[in-house]
Amino acid sequence: MATDLRVSLTDRCNLRCTYCMPEEGLAWLPRQDILTDDEVVRLVRIAVERLGVREVRFTGGEPLLRRGLVDIVAACARLDPRPELSLTTNAVGLARTTVALAEAGLDRVNGSLDTLRADRFEALTHRRRLDDVLAGLAAARDAGLEPVKINAVLMRGLNDDEAPELLAWALEHGYELRFIEQMPLDAQHGWDRSTMVTAEEILASLQSVFDLTPVGDVERGSAPAETWLVGGGPARVGVIASVTRPFCGNCDRTRLTAEGQVRNCLFAREESDLRGAMRDGADDAELARRWEVAMAGKAAGHGIDDPGFLQPSRPMSAIGG
Repeated sequence: MATDLRVSLTDRCNLRCTYCMPEEGLAWLPRQDILTDDEVVRLVRIAVERLGVREVRFTGGEPLLRRGLVDIVAACARLDPRPELSLTTNAVGLARTTVALAEAGLDRVNGSLDTLRADRFEALTHRRRLDDVLAGLAAARDAGLEPVKINAVLMRGLNDDEAPELLAWALEHGYELRFIEQMPLDAQHGWDRSTMVTAEEILASLQSVFDLTPVGDVERGSAPAETWLVGGGPARVGVIASVTRPFCGNCDRTRLTAEGQVRNCLFAREESDLRGAMRDGADDAELARRWEVAMAGKAAGHGIDDPGFLQPSRPMSAIGG
């Protein structure tokens, strides 16, 4: 059963990363379709109390755009048993919110950063916000929301030469860097495997500068990242090879979209509606049963390597990582 819940709080975002959405943005979900703060907390409570969820990560879009974020975190921190609470964010507004989130009970932060160069950041995100991102990550570290993990996606011809530079920077600032293979989750459906920077390429680039020692599968468990010690440790770097070395057999995740749909896989093409049942008066037991049924239908793998693979109709911003 899934023990790791990813909760999308909004499909909106203040960046326009090229591997996620077009520069002009998307048609956002209607406000009335989005779960209320109380509905989010209720479903998280059901997942924790009845389904065995131990880790809850709030995602988006960009979750810092959710006005009730701090209150949602605080309510979830009061659950018994208390789940580990984390946040995946582009960090643009994180410096302003870090202290409140830490006081509410947030345990740690995952940030997204694909380049350290201002011109490339603007080309990748269509925004001039690199300084805000760097300040937000530093604020999270200083507030004790550690380990601060940084997710980076390399794009061929854009930032594929930056792997060693990003790792050196992460080591200097005490962050744990993880590279993620670009996945077919862009709204434009322009993903092309032949142009994707693979895990092997990323490792080769890193090993040209750093001494890396694999940690091994036993310690990895259900974590998506294959991890290496840098220079013998304790510093680490991870690579999430979602496409070339999928880890579906060990996946322990379930996802809840911003409008209350359960997804049993990031690449699922079907969803199960909890919002409708909840607003129609379903009790906790019925909602838990529906959630369990949805998870029981989880496929053995996402099938990216299959010639018949079909990309999900939803982009990552509308699914939540």
